[in-house]
Amino acid sequence: MTTTDSREFPEVRTRIPARLDRLPWSPWHWRIIIGLGTVWILDGLEVTIVGNIVVRLAEEGSGIAITTAQVTTTAAALYVAGACVGALVFGRLTDLFGRKKLFLITLAVYLVATAATAFSESAWFFFLCRFVTGLGIGGEYAAINSAIDELIPSRLRGRIDLIINGTFWAGAALGALASVVLLNTDVFPKDVGWRLAFGLGVVLGVAILLVRRHVPESPRWLMVHGREEEADRIVKEVEQKVHDETGSPLPEPEEEITVRQRGSIGFLEIIRTVFSQYRKRAVLGLSLFVGQAFLYNSITFGYAVILEKFFGVGTGSAAYYFAVICVGNLLGPLLLGHFFDSVGRVPMIAGTYILSGVLLFGTAMLFQNGALTATTMTACWCVVLFFASAGASSAYLTVSEVFPLETRAMCISFFYAVGTALGGITGPILFNGLVSSGKPADTTLAFCIGAALMVGAGVVEAFLGVKSERKSLESIAEPLSAVR
Repeated sequence: MTTTDSREFPEVRTRIPARLDRLPWSPWHWRIIIGLGTVWILDGLEVTIVGNIVVRLAEEGSGIAITTAQVTTTAAALYVAGACVGALVFGRLTDLFGRKKLFLITLAVYLVATAATAFSESAWFFFLCRFVTGLGIGGEYAAINSAIDELIPSRLRGRIDLIINGTFWAGAALGALASVVLLNTDVFPKDVGWRLAFGLGVVLGVAILLVRRHVPESPRWLMVHGREEEADRIVKEVEQKVHDETGSPLPEPEEEITVRQRGSIGFLEIIRTVFSQYRKRAVLGLSLFVGQAFLYNSITFGYAVILEKFFGVGTGSAAYYFAVICVGNLLGPLLLGHFFDSVGRVPMIAGTYILSGVLLFGTAMLFQNGALTATTMTACWCVVLFFASAGASSAYLTVSEVFPLETRAMCISFFYAVGTALGGITGPILFNGLVSSGKPADTTLAFCIGAALMVGAGVVEAFLGVKSERKSLESIAEPLSAVR
C-alpha cells in the first residue's frame, strides 16, 4: 500500500477490497454473522411479542394502565416512527464515524429501552420505551447492513445478506411460541408474564453484544477516512485468522483501487449523488422497499384479525398459525439465497416479487370464493411468503450494494425509513381498516393491493435492476473518493 504526497487529501492505492473479497469462507465469517446478523432475530422477536401481548396488557391486573387501542395504534406508530428516525440519524452517524461505533451504540440503545419497557406501569412510559426501542432497531439496520456487506466476500454476499435478513422470522416464531407460555396465567401471573417477554430480547441482545465487541471496523470505511494503516492492520489480522482456521493458501488479490482520502461527506452531496447520478437506482430502491413494507407490516399486524374475523380462531391459537407462517418466511431466504449469486440478482429479485404477488392474487380469489379454512389460508400464505421473504430481504441487499461506499449507510437508512413510513404505516392502517369490516370483499381488496405492489416492484426490478452478483462493491458503485 502506498500513498502520494498530498497534505490535505492524500491518494491511497490499495487492494483492501480485493483482499477481503478473495478470502475463503471460514469460522471468522461465521462469527461476523453471529455478531452482526442476529439482530434481525431481535426485531422479529420484538414485533411479534408486542402483537401477542396486546390483549393481556389491556386486562385488569396486568400492572399497566393502557388500552388495546393505545397499544395497536399509538405504541405501534411510535415504534415505527422511532425506527424511521433512528435509521436516518444513526445511518448518517454510521457514515461519519464508522460502522463499529454505531452498531455497538444502537444495540445498547435497544437493550436499555427494551429492559425499561418491562418495568412500564403507565401508558406514557410504555410509549416512550417503544419509541426509543424503535430508534435502536432502525439504527441497527443501517450500521449492520453496511458492515456485513463490506466484510463478506463478494461471491457470497447475496445469499449471506438474504439469510441474515430472513432470520427476522426466526425471532418472530420464537416470540409467537414464547408468548403462549409467558401469557399462560397458570404459569405466570398476569402482571409478570408480559414483562418476562421483553426480558427475552434483553438476554439475547446481551449475548449478541458480547460477540459483537470482537467484530472489527470496516476496513473499506477506514481506507477512505485517512486510517489506511489501521485498515491494513485489520485485514492482515483477518487474513491470518482465516489462513489458520482453513489451512488454505490465500490467492493473490487482483483488483487495485486508488482513493483520495477525505473527511465527512455533506448531506447535500449525498442527495445529489443518489438522486442525480443514481436516479434509476433510487427509483428501484423505493419500489422494492415500499412493496415489501406494505405487505409485511400488513400481515404482521393483520393476520390474527383475519383468523378471528373469518375463521373463529381465538387469540391463544392464532400464535400457532403465525409461527407456521414464520417458518415459511424463514425457509425462503435459506433455500433460495444461493440462486441470487448464481442465477443473478435481476431474475431472482424480479421473479420472487412477481411470483409472490401472483400467488397472493390467487389466494385472494380463493378467499373471496369461500374456498379456504384457517389451515388452508395459512398454507397459502406460507407459499406466498416463501417467495416474498426472499424478495423482501433482497431489497436491503440492493440498496446496500448499488450506492457508493461513502453513502451506503445513509442510503440504507433513507430507503428503509421512507419504505417503512409509506408501506409500514399506511399498510397496516389500510389493511386493518378493510379486514376489520368483516366483509370478505374488503379483505380480498386488501390482498389485491399488497399483491399489486409486489408485482409492480418486480416489474421495476426487471427494467432497472443492477447485475451485481459476484462483483466487488467498488465495481458496482465507484466510491466518491475514487481516483480514475
